[in-house]
Amino acid sequence: MKIQLALDRMSIEEAAAMVRRTEPYIDWIEVGTSLIKEFGMASVEALKREFPHKTIVADMKTFDNAKYEFELCFGAGADVATVMGAAPPVTVALCVETARRMEKQVMIDLLHTTPEQQRELARHPGAIHCLHVSKDQQEGGGLRLEGAGGAEAESDDGRYGAAGGSSGSRAAAHDAAGDREGSGEGADSGPGAEGAAGLRLAAAGGITLESLPGLLALKPEVIIVGSAITKAPDPAQAARRFQELIREYAGEGRESGRPS
Repeated sequence: MKIQLALDRMSIEEAAAMVRRTEPYIDWIEVGTSLIKEFGMASVEALKREFPHKTIVADMKTFDNAKYEFELCFGAGADVATVMGAAPPVTVALCVETARRMEKQVMIDLLHTTPEQQRELARHPGAIHCLHVSKDQQEGGGLRLEGAGGAEAESDDGRYGAAGGSSGSRAAAHDAAGDREGSGEGADSGPGAEGAAGLRLAAAGGITLESLPGLLALKPEVIIVGSAITKAPDPAQAARRFQELIREYAGEGRESGRPS
């Protein structure tokens, strides 16, 4: 389980300084949409140049022009780029294809997607599927992504949801896995794919130290944290605490025999 540090609403210099402070405790660096919109690919290039050993995520939120935008990101040094799950299916498929061809990864943002759309998106199991509560929802309605004990937590049948209305993706994963098995399609459709076992998950949207324990039950591969670290009085201490909580959970998982 990795920590992805989301860097938004700051300059490239401020973003790099934030990573220097928190580097020992984070795994992936997200070049946020606002950074890319304000500074272009220079923001991706700068962070990859200074932190070449870290996974760089370009949060492009691509909705069209898939091949061009993904090649742009990967050419600038990104290891992962994002596409909106609400985009036309051909756009998502082109993003997945481009990432596979360039030996990179794609993250599908499930913001404002329906269960039906999520079932279709589950046919891309090699991608990382990101449960996401938007910034506007957080700032306007006080919503946060929650797990156990929150809005639509994971249930016994494997269905789960996000506070922003995303639901049904893990059930969709099993449906899609069954379809692949019936058609003879291979389970491994990309880097790190879990195949019939389910989707690769990420979680984002106002995650705090308080909300983190409930989310861990969803077993996401990536926890995306922004202001809870970047706006903390001591960002390094906050990042370290996130890392400690995740490691504690992983340790409990090994002791109980459940996947960590």
